[in-house]
Amino acid sequence: MSTESEGKQESCEERKSRFVSLIRQLSHTMRGLKLKDCCKTTQVHAYNPSDSSKLGHYPTTINSILAESAVSLSTAESFLPYGLPRTHLFEPPVELCLKSVDFVESLAKLYRKVEMIQDFDKSLVYLEQYALLYSLGDPKLLRRCLQSARQHAVDVHSKVVLSAWLRFERREDELVGSSALDCIGRVVECPKAALVHGYDPNSVFDHCQCHEMYDFDGNNNNLLSSEKGGVAGIVCFCIGNEQVNCIRGKIAALSGPLKSMLYGDFIESDKERIDFTHIGISVDGMRAVDFFSRTGRLDSYPPNILLELLSFANRFCCEEMKSASDCYLASLVSDIDEALLLIDYALEERAHLLVASCLQLMLRELPGYLYNPKVLNTFCSSEARDRLATVGQASFLLYYFLSQVAIEDNMMSKVTIMLLERLKECASERWQKALALHQLGCVLLERKDYKEAQHSFEMAIEAGHIYSVVGIARTKFKQGQRFLAFELINGTISEYKPTGWMYQERSLYSLGKQKILDVNDATRLDPTLSFPYKYRAIVMVEESQIEAAIVEINRFVGFKVSPDCLELRAWCSIALEDYQSAIRDIRALLTLEPNYMMFGGKMRADHLVELLSLHVQPWSPADCWMQLYDRWSSVDDIGSLAVIHQMLINDPGRSILRFRQSLLLLRLNCQKAAMRSLRLARNHSTSTYERLVYEGWILYDTGHREEALAKAEESISLQRSFEAFFLKAYALADATLDSESSSYIIQLLEEALKCPSDGLRKGQALNNLGSIYVDCNKLDLAADCYVSALEIKHTRAHQGLARVYHLKNDRKAAYEEMTKLIDKAQNKASAYEKRSEYCDRDMANSDLSMATVLDPLRTYPYRYRAAVLMDDQREIEAVEELTRAISFKPDLQMLNLRAAFHESMTDFSRALQDSEAALCLDPNHNDTLDLYSRTRIQALKNT
Repeated sequence: MSTESEGKQESCEERKSRFVSLIRQLSHTMRGLKLKDCCKTTQVHAYNPSDSSKLGHYPTTINSILAESAVSLSTAESFLPYGLPRTHLFEPPVELCLKSVDFVESLAKLYRKVEMIQDFDKSLVYLEQYALLYSLGDPKLLRRCLQSARQHAVDVHSKVVLSAWLRFERREDELVGSSALDCIGRVVECPKAALVHGYDPNSVFDHCQCHEMYDFDGNNNNLLSSEKGGVAGIVCFCIGNEQVNCIRGKIAALSGPLKSMLYGDFIESDKERIDFTHIGISVDGMRAVDFFSRTGRLDSYPPNILLELLSFANRFCCEEMKSASDCYLASLVSDIDEALLLIDYALEERAHLLVASCLQLMLRELPGYLYNPKVLNTFCSSEARDRLATVGQASFLLYYFLSQVAIEDNMMSKVTIMLLERLKECASERWQKALALHQLGCVLLERKDYKEAQHSFEMAIEAGHIYSVVGIARTKFKQGQRFLAFELINGTISEYKPTGWMYQERSLYSLGKQKILDVNDATRLDPTLSFPYKYRAIVMVEESQIEAAIVEINRFVGFKVSPDCLELRAWCSIALEDYQSAIRDIRALLTLEPNYMMFGGKMRADHLVELLSLHVQPWSPADCWMQLYDRWSSVDDIGSLAVIHQMLINDPGRSILRFRQSLLLLRLNCQKAAMRSLRLARNHSTSTYERLVYEGWILYDTGHREEALAKAEESISLQRSFEAFFLKAYALADATLDSESSSYIIQLLEEALKCPSDGLRKGQALNNLGSIYVDCNKLDLAADCYVSALEIKHTRAHQGLARVYHLKNDRKAAYEEMTKLIDKAQNKASAYEKRSEYCDRDMANSDLSMATVLDPLRTYPYRYRAAVLMDDQREIEAVEELTRAISFKPDLQMLNLRAAFHESMTDFSRALQDSEAALCLDPNHNDTLDLYSRTRIQALKNT
């Protein structure tokens, strides 16, 4: 490997020749990749030199690389063939979700809307809530919205779509061996329960009866009694050379047209033999008609006979027989192939329930069957939507779900455009139109259809979505109208209360010092926006201050991990020839997005890891375990992720490593990636008892605690294992504990510790056991647990031990214990926050200020500072402290506290609004419910 000094001694031609050779070598390696692998990506905003959502400009020729590279020609350049990012083409993506300029007011309005309408009309309101809350990125909150929408759904169509959506959010399709008709045992996701019309809020969260067959020949099909119509002789229906004898009165009773034919003025009324050869029904089909006319039941006829009955019923308007056939056929659809085969028949015969059953299979197989030609033909065109509408199966709900799946899979595809067009056609309410038009505008913008995108954004603004002004400004900028874009955003800042995204957007169109001022204002108003950090870092890279750029990126990565920031930090590390750090970050981002493409989609990230690994010392399996222990004990979650990723390359079937990966991802608040790791752990399980444990964790993390406990107990019945006992104890501890249940959890954790495991997990179990002992006021036993955990390098046990010292009235020892954690941990925000509880006010404020700097998403520091200001009777400042944080983190606790402050200031209207917004986030929060009741009464008195 050439050093930088050696490179400087080369002639210009030699340097150029060597660099061209390196580029060719890299290009040769890339040609070895499959084309589909190079193009395939799950990123909504993959970096692309022709894309607006990238980190900079990537020159495509050797000369431009030589001209624009910001670092000396060295070995690092072989890994940066497209150069470092540039600020002049670096933009944040336009967000695809609904964004309100006054989020709290919007939440409050939604809560009032839910409270005002009848239960069976609330389903779409909860869907609107889902659309509004999507910008918060909280999967559990979004899942609860979908569950509430399903709970209040009345019609079969809504139930089918929402239950499929809930399944999609849990990615059940990724579980090996799972069927599309599997469910978790709850009515909300049960495919059979979805096919039953009606609203029953009392049973919707009950366990379903999937193991029992629905009685499709029972109440639904027993529509004709054996006495119906009376006997009026025999009529013979001839079909070809065969005949079927039927009871004339029974056949006549099936419908008005048949009654007119057999008893009216038609010539058939006088005939005992009627030719049905050309009616379109077989002999077996006519016998089934006869059987139904006499019994009102359908026996186990094959689907082709049932389809004949359906067609016959439509031809002669036999509504009861049609309903019975429709219902019975719907119950027989058991896999996607049957659904794809039957959907056209169902649509042609307008069999509402059969269509719903077929759609259910299609939707529950997403995203796998999204691009199946039959599926596309069913959903995508205007004609397809009209066909679905004739049977009540086209809705905004359906196309909202489909378009979300398509956007996540491939934002820029033609399929995504078509589905969003159908979404726009189905939109009726203002929020629906705003969402459909805004998302369509975002996709058109990515596809560089600037005029059409601008038109969509303008219509979205007409529907009330102010944030779409960002889309208009971006399209104008792309069309060379920088000044108009600047004026548009500047006007928005003047008209509305300024927010971080407004200044972020204006910075794109500002010049000189104003640009960096806008970027800094964006961070001041919303420190959770990643673009300002990346922009400042790239400015530093352009000024050859690469170490400073890494420090700037670390400010963001310290509290919010994202693949694009990890990629930027990896680039900087490569430029410094710190390949070990670069590998760490790329491995971590591959954990978040396994198919990630580097350099604007030009190179697979895993391939770059392979190239970089040639320049670092390899680790043996033993080295990896040592590295993992070191990083785990130093609370270096990103480093731990990288080590586990490397271990999985050598041993991809190791379930326990996948499980550890999921724990780290949850700690980093990367819930989707964590669930993917859990599903992989489950799929690679080598034993039934192990598989049950991971299924239990999946259920627990998606809010199904009882089902998780059942999995744990089943696993223990097969094999006593650490993880099964730990899962059961963890799930039980989630509830309110009395002395008896606490003792039982202690017993479970002790049983877990007796089972084989490694120090990493035993440290966690000891830590949890210590917490239970503290809750039971057994402080000495708790201290023993924490000390034992620390002996095996479970560093977080310092926090538990500090709590024990505090409860023993030794605040100094507690403070010192937390100081040890701060010294050891790389992620220190929570440690500073906790240490603040063990010192005086001035020192506490200092620690909490540091916690906010390290992690602005932590809400306790804001609440503490606000409470202190309120105690000092600085009421306005206390409210402002909370308001500043709520603007980018609308947290339940902060809204509740601000509502209480407003109440104490006799500002009951604002107190009411805050409590309503908080209840929109959690309608069962008791403290807020009490506050809401009080302030509502006072607000009414003052009106």
